Amino acid sequence: MSTYLLVHGAWHSGECWERVVPLLASAGHRVVAPSLTGYGDKAHLLGPDVGLDTHVDDIVRLITEEDLTDVILVGHSYAGLVISAAANRVPDGIAHLVYLDAMVPEDGESAVDVHPMTRALIDRAAESGIGWRIPPMPELPPPLGLFGVTDPADAAWLRAMLSDQPVLCLVQPVRLDNPAVRTIPRTHIHCVAGVPEGIERRPVPAIQPNGSPAQVWELQTGHDCMITMPAELTELLLKLG
Repeated sequence: MSTYLLVHGAWHSGECWERVVPLLASAGHRVVAPSLTGYGDKAHLLGPDVGLDTHVDDIVRLITEEDLTDVILVGHSYAGLVISAAANRVPDGIAHLVYLDAMVPEDGESAVDVHPMTRALIDRAAESGIGWRIPPMPELPPPLGLFGVTDPADAAWLRAMLSDQPVLCLVQPVRLDNPAVRTIPRTHIHCVAGVPEGIERRPVPAIQPNGSPAQVWELQTGHDCMITMPAELTELLLKLG
């Protein structure tokens, strides 16, 4: 049995994994899919002081308090920053890092460094008077939809779970100063359909930080593959268990 810890991206909540959790669990694995501070059942905690460090603390606290070991740590989108920084703090508990259509930072980088278009979202929030919080991205015509979700019922379900994203999450830097984090194997899963204009994915280096060849898989769907292709995503994740 493996432990899968699924970390949602910006604006989302742990509910977005609802279709993946039972599939992994039915294969005999332990699955944990928390909502980060400010989202889902913790939406009431949303505030200007919620940042990347807050979310890293969420995951590290969960791993240590639940005594999770051999964790397959999956980070979607913005959560690529979260899982990287969490693994830096508790590398011994992590068996594998999975970057699911995710930001992959270097030491000292923030979301703005990884995806410069994020700066435009921050500036727009400031100009509108919202300031510290960024509303969810708008729904666009297919094939873009809402985070790649184009089915009307699924888009309505997703829209109901979304919360604003604090600016602090996008500007705080990731710390990757623990040499042990470089020994953790990585897998990158890219969603390659319906990619919005202006989103540029960094190329994955041919060699992982631990010296192994890079492992990159693709799903022919939009960004929120846990909603649009849960079975196909689960099939890939099970290869790591």
